[in-house]
Amino acid sequence: MFNIVLYQPEIPPNTGNIIRLCANTGCSLHLIEPLGFKLEDKQLRRAGLDYHEWANIKTYRDINELKPDKTVYALSTKGQKHHHQANFEAGDYLVFGPETRGLPEAYLHQLDTEHILRLPMLAHSRSLNLSNTVAVVAYEALRQNQFTDFI
Repeated sequence: MFNIVLYQPEIPPNTGNIIRLCANTGCSLHLIEPLGFKLEDKQLRRAGLDYHEWANIKTYRDINELKPDKTVYALSTKGQKHHHQANFEAGDYLVFGPETRGLPEAYLHQLDTEHILRLPMLAHSRSLNLSNTVAVVAYEALRQNQFTDFI
């Protein structure tokens, strides 16, 4: 399926929700440290329920340890292209920044602007919740791939 990358996530329930999403969609979850919590955090466990055992989760000391072998898409309010305009292929990497500050400019500058995506929002809006954003983008990527292996 797809690779969900959380760069320095800060809020345990968001990551717990994303773990549950990954367990139910077959997406792999890549966590880039430092994390704003411990993986044993009660709030993380509660949000993820008992799905941790069904999710493929890897952690990395920094973003440079991640070696993507497919296309990388970063989600940012600075993106000019909407998420549904991308052509997602199985195995692509979907990178999301921390809740309070988003992805670093230095990281975004490494990517082609066509691979920096945003969700449509009203003009006065700042951003959406991280776990909601991941769900919207993951399901668009899955939809584009005809929900392969889904019932």
